[in-house]
Amino acid sequence: MLNPDMTPIPTNTRTAAAKIFEGHEDQVPWYGIEQEYTLFQDGVPLGWPKSTARPFGETSPLYQFGYPGPQGPYYCGVGYDVSFGRNIMEEHLDVCLAAGLEIGGTNGEVMPGQWEYQVGPCVGIDAGDQLHMSRYLLHRVCEDNGIVCSFDPKPIPGNWNGAGCHTNFSTKKMREDGGLAAITAACDAYGVNHEKHIKLYGAGNERRLTGDCETNSIDSFKYGVADRGASIRIPRFTDADGKGYLEDRRPASNMDPYVVTALIFDTGVLKGDTKAFDNIPSL
Repeated sequence: MLNPDMTPIPTNTRTAAAKIFEGHEDQVPWYGIEQEYTLFQDGVPLGWPKSTARPFGETSPLYQFGYPGPQGPYYCGVGYDVSFGRNIMEEHLDVCLAAGLEIGGTNGEVMPGQWEYQVGPCVGIDAGDQLHMSRYLLHRVCEDNGIVCSFDPKPIPGNWNGAGCHTNFSTKKMREDGGLAAITAACDAYGVNHEKHIKLYGAGNERRLTGDCETNSIDSFKYGVADRGASIRIPRFTDADGKGYLEDRRPASNMDPYVVTALIFDTGVLKGDTKAFDNIPSL
């Protein structure tokens, strides 16, 4: 979006992100973004009852009159009693593929009524473009079906997983032999700049990054191999192969993909001194 004089409006984060990527095409920064979302109808997530009555210890779904049973069977689940909103997910996948978006996969998530799809691999600024378009298409599909899509990072309080937007990242150097050294160097830089990143990783993220439900505390930083409770996870096969990618697990589901992808690149590969997003309204 531009002002009448053709200058970027204050909330145009794409322009700032494009400048960070510009001139570094040789790095070939790849992104795979895991967009989680929650489907609501009549004020509650799909699969959640309007009544607050509890099942009082009954384990059969036939007696599930109150809150859903504990997390576990919903993740990648199949069945009418554990999978809520698959028609929305599949229709959204179809329209994204028809639009030419790079959708790498989709799955049911840990909380009932929660889903995820993956955008990528995309190079540089294209990751933000594709995620924004995929979100628009998701809202349109939900609108046609009388469903509301929420990108709130913690739609249900308590012992329920929040919704994130895990961002997988690598450069050409990281993907080549010996690339693990570049990955760990980037992780060290992310640790030094943790507070800067957290401030720009989505509104309400403090409700999600508590140290529980597969998150690390928002107040600390750590990275590790195959650690889903870390801020940055290095996949086990990346560690074994000595090359690959890293997964930043901190971004919230409502994050701005232009800000997050550019910040990951700037901090992990460049000097890490960008101030391009310091005064962006609403971030």
